[in-house]
Parts: sequence; C-alpha cells; structure tokens
Amino acid sequence: MNRSLIGFLSATALLLAAPFTIADDSDTLVSAIKSGKAGVNIRARYEHVDQDNISEEADALPVRLRLNYRTGSWRGLSAFAEYDHLFHVLSDFNSGAGTSPDKGRYPVVADPKGSDLNQLYLDYQVNDESKIRFGRQRILLDNQRYVGGVGWRQNEQTFDGLTFSTKAISNTTLQYTYVGYVRRIFGQTVSAGKNNVDTHLLNAKIALADGWSVTPYYYYIDNQDVAAFSTGTAGARIAGGFKAGDAGKINLVAEFATQSDVANNPVGYDAQYAHFDAAWVMENGLSVGIAYESLGGDAAMSGASFRTPLATLHKFQGWADRFLATPAAGIDDLFATVKFKAGAWNFTGLYHEFSAESGSGDFGTEFDVSAATKISENYGILFKGAFFSSDDVAYPDTNKFWIMLTALY
Repeated sequence: MNRSLIGFLSATALLLAAPFTIADDSDTLVSAIKSGKAGVNIRARYEHVDQDNISEEADALPVRLRLNYRTGSWRGLSAFAEYDHLFHVLSDFNSGAGTSPDKGRYPVVADPKGSDLNQLYLDYQVNDESKIRFGRQRILLDNQRYVGGVGWRQNEQTFDGLTFSTKAISNTTLQYTYVGYVRRIFGQTVSAGKNNVDTHLLNAKIALADGWSVTPYYYYIDNQDVAAFSTGTAGARIAGGFKAGDAGKINLVAEFATQSDVANNPVGYDAQYAHFDAAWVMENGLSVGIAYESLGGDAAMSGASFRTPLATLHKFQGWADRFLATPAAGIDDLFATVKFKAGAWNFTGLYHEFSAESGSGDFGTEFDVSAATKISENYGILFKGAFFSSDDVAYPDTNKFWIMLTALY
C-alpha cells in the first residue's frame, strides 16, 4: 500500500472517530441544491515586464472567467464547485514551465491559458465546532508564507485532500489537512502543473489575553515529483498589539521555524527561518511598518536553503518575483511599508533591501507601489508596479507594471 493511501486512510479514520451531531438545515437534498448560490468573477489584468537579461519585453493581457456554485446545507452536508477559464487578449509573453515553448524570447508572466476545475469539495458540519472538507480546495494558512492559493496569478493553486477543522479546544482553532495532490498555477497540460505528494499540515491558533495569539505548526511535505521540495518544517508565530495613546495601535509579529530534509530529498540539511514585523496603525488610516525576514541557507552547499514550495510567494520578498526560489546562500529581506487612504483609494508603498543570509553578498533593492479602489459595489481597479535594482548578476534588473480590473456578481 503506497504512502499517500496510508495517509489518506489514517486521516479518514481520525475524522470518523469525531463526535457527530447533525443538524437538518433543508428538508430534502433537492431543496438544498436549489437553495444554493451561484457566483461569477471576471478578472482582466494587463502586465508589462522589462527584464534586463531577456531581449524582448512582455505584454500580457490574460482574462479569467470564474464560475462557482455553493449548495445549501442538508443534514450537515454541503458542496462547492468552481470552474475557471483563462484566455489571452495580448500574448507577447512566456507563460512559464513549458506552457508556451515558442515564447522563450519573452519574460515569464505565469498565466497560461486553459480551463481548470479549480475547486470541488464536500463539506460536512460535524457540529457547531467542527467541520470536515473533502476534495479539491483552497488552503490559506496564516499569512500564506507556507501554504497558500497563489491568488495573484490567474490560475490559482489548489489542493486535493481532506481537512478537519475544530474549535472544540478552548481558545484554539485547530486545523489538520492531508494533501495527496497539489494543483499548481501552470495547469494540467505540463508536468509542473501537478505534484503527487504525501503531505500533512497541522496548524493550531491559540488565543491569548488582550488580542494576542500564538500559532504553533508542523508541515510535512513528501513531494514525489520534485524531491527538493520534500521538507519538514516546525515553527510558531506570535501576533498581537497594544494601543499607542490616542493615535492608533502598534501591531507586532514574531515568527521562528526550523526546516530539515525528509523523504526523498537528496540533500541532508537544516535551515532556520525568522520574521519580525512592527507596524504603527493610526486612526487617520495611515500605517507605517518595518520588518525583517530571514530564510537560512548555506553558500557552500546547493539545496540546503530554507524553502516554502506551497506558499503564495508573490506576497513576499518583492512583487517583482526575483526570489521565488530561495538562493543557495539564503536571503535576508529588510523592508519598510507605508499604507494610507485618500478618499476611496488605498495606497501602498514598500522598499526592500535583499542580502545573503550566509556570507556577505548583496542581491539588490526593490521599490513596490500600488493604488486600488472600488468603482462600485461590484467593480474594482488596481494599479501596481515593482522596480527591482540588482547588485548580483544572477538577479537581473526587472521592472513590472500592472493594471487589473475585477467584476464580481
């Protein structure tokens, strides 16, 4: 019996042992289906990329049509289905991972065209405190540094698996997920679009006094298609804040983790992660923050760096996406953030300084900026830019600019 099947059966046995208390929300299964809610999401995004080591500049306009439907509840059961179709209006870009083999002269914009069953799962509400979800699903843990949906890309990352979540333990939200397949952003037409895994994700958020929380976690990833992604990561995240007079609030985050090789990973290593974040959020809508994030590495040994293969990587280390793979020497990111509101607009600016965690190398600096607003209840627009200036030939100067329109129904 293979390890994926053993893990699935073990998770199922755990869930079946839970105390079941079923509530009848609809009289019949038919009425539960008829009482459901459909949704439509349209997202069009122009992206321009100018990358120094590639001769052509990329101009992309991928458009995503997303349709979904959630049923009502019947005897604690409900279902959700979501289907995406992505097409290109402008296609002067390389969509990556072999999805556009004739476009290698362009920079990568990782939005390959195609259709995808993004989510399809069954929920079972065990009782008021506990729920089981089985099927293809979105998983967003904490700030998505380790596990996320890569929601910035048009084709989202989702997971085939089983999740048990409960608040039965006092002041604690506990979630365990078993994952058998990772459906990546490149779709099912290339090998990089799907990874066969034997993965266990355990996360427990514990509420403390005065709005503070601590979240210990352990993530075991046995990736049978990409051996270098097979990792075991244990850590804890502490978050909270305190009032800063009458002017606002100070929010603080501290996180530490350690990672080592597991399963079929060909490199034996141990690496550490650290993150500190302080932000002053003022009553007038202005916030300023300073943060530091470090992913350990070993400049003398390739493959020994701290990695987060299931993360929403675009959220971290700059929007130019220069560090989607952790450098062999690791990476330290010291960055400042400013956010403010002006009328209906939300503005964000970030400045990053990147350097090697192991050794004394500098990778470069980056400035990111965005402006977003809702045109009406159903429509929104976003302008966004990323400007990376390199100090290392391995990471070329890169400028990116986006205009995104969204419509929700």
